Amino acid sequence: MNLIDGKLTSKEVRKDLAIEVEKILSAGGRRPHLAAVLVGHDGGSESYVSGKMKACEEVGFKSSLIRYEDDVTEEELLAKVMELNEDDGLDGFIVQLPLPKHISEEKVTETINPRKDVDGFHPQNVGRMTIGMPAFISATPQGIMELLKRYNIETSGKHCVVVGRSNIVGRPMSILLSQKSNHGNATVTVCHSRTPNIQEVCRQADILIAAIGLPGFVKEDMVKEGAVVIDVGTTRIKSDKTKSGWKLKGDVDFDAVAPKCSYITPVPGGVGPMTITSLLINTLKSAKGEVY
Repeated sequence: MNLIDGKLTSKEVRKDLAIEVEKILSAGGRRPHLAAVLVGHDGGSESYVSGKMKACEEVGFKSSLIRYEDDVTEEELLAKVMELNEDDGLDGFIVQLPLPKHISEEKVTETINPRKDVDGFHPQNVGRMTIGMPAFISATPQGIMELLKRYNIETSGKHCVVVGRSNIVGRPMSILLSQKSNHGNATVTVCHSRTPNIQEVCRQADILIAAIGLPGFVKEDMVKEGAVVIDVGTTRIKSDKTKSGWKLKGDVDFDAVAPKCSYITPVPGGVGPMTITSLLINTLKSAKGEVY
């Protein structure tokens, strides 16, 4: 069993990004600038956005954090999004999800300028990605593809099973893996809550990607010997063994599954670090005009 170390890979990618930033500055350019809009005080969102800001500092980006309370109106938030769209000194921005129930996440996402949509959620970027055009690809799928690439995990001709069909992970993941590309060309099956015999389908996977949001869902008898397992799950569960009072739990029963795998990602320390790093990759692409 080989552990796919997202922390180590993330550090390697960020070193490369920092070098790129120095090149831009040496040529008289400005620092890439990423902004994050945070509504409310959700614990997961707070820690995630904090990680993004620290990551920006690490690679030499400029970062901005824009905060609103839970009672901000949809109109006010949309006005801020449109203001950020017009800011020429800003290369990309994200509106951290989830948002309060009175605000339409769909409306906010569609209001973001696709050229600054470094989260890769805008329908225009999703559409471009689907047909293989240059696009900002959502951070988690892009991070997973980078891990597969850097660990030289062959995808061509393999059977990949994606458990979960979210617009953020499952669906884009299935498209990227099936595309005609260096790290695609896989046969992909997408499973979800309505899939009959899901255990049997998972056992057929050469590469199993668990993104269903159910802690410990993937058991030992769902994984075939020698499979590659990518755990996207990050459910916060209460714990009296940590200072914070909670810990992250993946979608895979790691201790039971790991011995059967050729490669596996841990939680934490697997896909998570690459998600933030992918956001930085997209911001640099925006700064260099490589997508639009």
